[in-house]
Amino acid sequence: MAELNGKCLCEAVQYRIAGKLGPIFNCHCSKCRRWHGAAFRTRTSILRSQFTWLSGADNLSSYDSSDNVTKYFCRTCGSPLISTYKDHPQVLGIALGGLEGEITEQPQGHLFTDSKASWHQITDNLPQFPGWPGAEALVRKTAD
Repeated sequence: MAELNGKCLCEAVQYRIAGKLGPIFNCHCSKCRRWHGAAFRTRTSILRSQFTWLSGADNLSSYDSSDNVTKYFCRTCGSPLISTYKDHPQVLGIALGGLEGEITEQPQGHLFTDSKASWHQITDNLPQFPGWPGAEALVRKTAD
C-alpha cells in the first residue's frame, strides 16, 4: 500500500496518508486562493480511514469556512492541512502542497475558473470548469 507523509512549515504537525489519492484538481475559488495565498490550491480527497496524525494534533486550529466545510491548520505557522465536510464526514480534503514524496497522479482540471485571480493565466491543456466539474461529488470522490 502506498504511503505519503505530510507536514506543516514548522514541522510541528505531521501526518501520513495510506493508499491512493482521489482525483486531483486545481481550485481557483476565492476561498482557496485566500487560504493558500496563491493563485490556486491543488487538492485531493481521501477517506478519513486513510489518514493518521503522526504528531502535533494538539497544535491544530480550525476555521469554519462555510456551513459545510471546516479548515484545519497549524496554530504555530498557519500551514493549511486538511478540510472536513459535514455532508461527507468520511472524506478529508487534502492540500497537496504539504505532502512529501512522489505523487504520480496528475490534476484532472481547474475548478472555479470564473473566480480565478485576474493576474494568473492558465497555460496548460487541462479542462477548465467555471464552477464544479458537473457535480461537487466528483471533487469529493476518493480512490478507495
